[in-house]
Amino acid sequence: MAERNALFEGVRAYRLIAGMWVRSSMAYRASFAVTVFGNLAVTGLDFVAILLMFSQVDSLGGWSLPEVAFLYGLSVTSFGIADLLLGSAETVGSRMRDGSFDTLLVRPVPVLAQVGADRFALRRLGRITQGAVVLGWALVAVDVDWTAGKALLVPVMVVSGAAIFSAVFVAGAAFQIFAQDAAEVQNAFTYGGTTLLQYPPGVFGKDLVRGVTFMVPLAFVNWVPAAHVLGRPYPVELPGWAAYASPLVAVVCGALAGMAWRTGLRSYRSTGS
Repeated sequence: MAERNALFEGVRAYRLIAGMWVRSSMAYRASFAVTVFGNLAVTGLDFVAILLMFSQVDSLGGWSLPEVAFLYGLSVTSFGIADLLLGSAETVGSRMRDGSFDTLLVRPVPVLAQVGADRFALRRLGRITQGAVVLGWALVAVDVDWTAGKALLVPVMVVSGAAIFSAVFVAGAAFQIFAQDAAEVQNAFTYGGTTLLQYPPGVFGKDLVRGVTFMVPLAFVNWVPAAHVLGRPYPVELPGWAAYASPLVAVVCGALAGMAWRTGLRSYRSTGS
């Protein structure tokens, strides 16, 4: 019961803090619109790079442009949702350096809710929109014999992928507490991870694919289930049910990230500033 109350309190606090930042950003609507459009355009350059590659080749690792666009759309949309909800977690290190992290600890609100909602930026909707547009085009253009199971797997991938990336954000924030910053390490798994997943697994070495599958299971954001949807062989041998394991992986990652976060908070020692 106590844990449930703490969860509800955290969600309520997150909503209130995020709402404050949303109202602040909407005070200047023209500036907000320009910022969202700029964010959309900048993130779209990644897909432009893929289009330029396909202007010179017919396939990438044996995957066609619509198939790569399918991977891209899933990765960017999932990451965009996680970045919108918990992207501010990457500032934990800078907060520890300037001493402002201590102020979060003395407030009667869950620290993670404060960290996640801090400077909640609706401009990040640009990334989600751009990824969703590419994903929508890919779903129409890709050559797939759609079944009910495969169709249902697409929204499951997006939601589960967002949860997995959210867990990585939280785990990365916990690591910053232990390492006294090291935001670059966190970015390697978040921003670096979404870039990695935009390309077919076959273009990478098997050791890297194994690491992304079994150690930091980002492959379950799109690689593993997308290979099933597209009828593509996965470079690492997995059981058939693994294509539907993304929700389970998301739950396990979330539980482990929560444990790491609580351990990090208990071990935190104030900077004294």
